[in-house]
Amino acid sequence: MAFILPLVLVVLAVGLVLSTIKIVPQGYEYTVERFGRYTRTLHPGITILTPFVERIGRRVNMMEQVMEVPRQEVITKDNVTVQVDAIVFIQVIDAAASVYKVANLNQAIIQLTMTTLRTVVGALDLDEVLSKREVINTRLLTALDAATEPWGVKAARVEIKDLQPPPDITNAMTRQMKAERERRAVITEADGEKQAQITRSEGAKQAAVLEAEGRRQAAFLDAEARERQAQAEAAATASVSEAIEKGSIHAINYFVAQRYVDAFAKLASSPQQRTVIVPADFASLAGTLGGISELAKSFGVTPPGAASAPQPQPTQRNRKGEGAAVPPTADSSPPAQSFRS
Repeated sequence: MAFILPLVLVVLAVGLVLSTIKIVPQGYEYTVERFGRYTRTLHPGITILTPFVERIGRRVNMMEQVMEVPRQEVITKDNVTVQVDAIVFIQVIDAAASVYKVANLNQAIIQLTMTTLRTVVGALDLDEVLSKREVINTRLLTALDAATEPWGVKAARVEIKDLQPPPDITNAMTRQMKAERERRAVITEADGEKQAQITRSEGAKQAAVLEAEGRRQAAFLDAEARERQAQAEAAATASVSEAIEKGSIHAINYFVAQRYVDAFAKLASSPQQRTVIVPADFASLAGTLGGISELAKSFGVTPPGAASAPQPQPTQRNRKGEGAAVPPTADSSPPAQSFRS
């Protein structure tokens, strides 16, 4: 019995110390009540309370919290029922207001968000609801922030989590989207064909212009060549005419022999000609060539391959002993010869 009383005193002392010394963790705040009345708020750290007078009222989480809003059916402005849920990010700013001005803070915020969500979505059409989530989020945040300010709560952010239209509306939207995609594909293909036709037309135009330019340049060069050839022929003709005026028969022989030889060369080199007919009066051609040689000598030019002057042949003597050259007659000319290839 002697040890029971000191043990009881020690237990009472430990309980008294634990009830008077309080440690508040970081991220939390405690409210202090004196005889059931709120007096002050304890911040993170160690605090000593008045024994048997003060006690801890509520422990409030001051960190930002995420609350899920349950899924609900909402009717849009064009009478389409959609299922909507959301999430809310809140943070307690005033610990005393959050516990003494509202009975159940979390339940109150969830119900407030659901009613506000029905109001905001009901004022929009289905297309606006599906495409303007940022507008809905902004309106929800403004309404929640104004409603929760007296509770000492700050609505940091509100996000629409999911939107589900009815199945028939979803199918209609799918068909509409498919038709729109096909329309865009047809338009894009038509634009591509248009651009291809324009490009091909431009290429054909450029090719025609370049071809015409090439023909023009070729015609210009051909005309220039013909002009130079005509000038050369005119100069040659003038030279021959001048020689004729001076009384030189060799010039006439040169001009005629040149034409004669050119014509005969074309006749002999023709691919269609299998038989070449040599003129009977071939000696006249040799005489013409001799005239050309004499003409060249008169200008002081020795033709290539020309031999030395032929020696005079002895003439035939008649019965009287007079020497006279026997002129060739027409009957003495050799007959025409033909060669077949």
